[in-house]
Amino acid sequence: MRSITLIIKTVCIGLILIPSAIFSQENNFRNYTQELQGTDLKFDMIAIPGGEFMMGSPASEAGRREDEGPQHKVQLSPFWMSKFEVTWDLYEPFVYKNQETRISKTALSQEVDALTRPTKPYVDMTWGMGKEGFPAIGMTQYSAIQFCKWLYTRTGEFYRLPTEAEWEYACRAGTNSPYSFDKAGDINEYAWHKSNSDNKTHPVGGKKPNSWGLHDMHGNVTEWTIDQYVAKLYTKRTNTVVKDPVVPTETLYPHSVRGGSYEDEVKDLRSASRRGSDPQWKVIDPQIPKSNWWLTGGTFVGIRLVRPLIKPSKEEIEAYFNREPIADF
Repeated sequence: MRSITLIIKTVCIGLILIPSAIFSQENNFRNYTQELQGTDLKFDMIAIPGGEFMMGSPASEAGRREDEGPQHKVQLSPFWMSKFEVTWDLYEPFVYKNQETRISKTALSQEVDALTRPTKPYVDMTWGMGKEGFPAIGMTQYSAIQFCKWLYTRTGEFYRLPTEAEWEYACRAGTNSPYSFDKAGDINEYAWHKSNSDNKTHPVGGKKPNSWGLHDMHGNVTEWTIDQYVAKLYTKRTNTVVKDPVVPTETLYPHSVRGGSYEDEVKDLRSASRRGSDPQWKVIDPQIPKSNWWLTGGTFVGIRLVRPLIKPSKEEIEAYFNREPIADF
C-alpha cells in the first residue's frame, strides 16, 4: 500500500509532463469561471503564476509568533485559486442531495447521485449570520475535501484545498509586508475582523482584493489548508529552497488554517500568521465519536479552492479524495 505521504505530495505538486504538454497547459493559464453544468451555479478562479517567495515572517514583524520563523525560500508551481471563499450557495447543494436535485435542470449523473453526503447538521450552521453570498462555515477538513470531490464529479476538474505555502504565496501577491497591502492602517478596506465585523461573517467580496484579485484573504473566515500543522516546521527548512512543500496528514489534530476571521484581532490576519485546528471546534457536537463532517463550534472556519495547473492522474486524484477519515474522540 502506498503511503499517504507519497500520495498527497504527488497530488499537490502534480505530475511531471513532457515539455510540449506543459507548454500547452501554460498557454491556457488564465482566469476563468467554472460553471456546474445543468445548474446556475458557478465560481471564479484566478490564475496564480508560479514563483519564489520568502515564507514566514521576519523576527521584527509586529505580532509575530514563534511558529512563523525562520523565514525560508519556497518555490511554487502555477495554480488557480478561487477568487472568493466558498459560499453557502455552492456548498449547500453538496450537503443536501434534494437541494441539488431541485436546482438541477437535468437529472443527476450516476456518479453524483452515488456520492456520500454530510450528515444533517444538528444546528443551523449559519448561526443566523447569513446564507446567500455568505461564506460557508463549520465544516471539518474531511468535509471540505469531500466537497472538492463533489466538484470533481460535477465538473471533471481537480479542485482541492491549498497547501500552507500556496495560501501564503497567493495572499502576499508579491508583497513582503505583514499584509498584502502596504499600510497596516488600511486593514478596514481589505478585511472583516474583530473590531469592524460586529462578530459575524459578511458576504464575500465586500472588501478590496489583493493585487492578484483575491478577496477576503485577510479575515471574514479562516480557511482550511491541506497541511498538518507543525509548530516548529520552519526550523527544518533553513539553508535550502523548498519546492511545492506540503505536510502530510498523520493525525486528526491539528491541521493548518490561514487568514484569520471576523472574530480575530488584526495581528492574526497577517499573511504569515498560522493556526492549528482544535477539538474544541466540535464542542457542541452531540455525537460520540464526533462527526466527521461538522465543526459545531467552528463558526469561523471556511474554504478556498485551488486547482493545480498540472492535473494529477485519475488514480492519484481518487487516492486524495478517498482517504478514510481519521476517527475522532
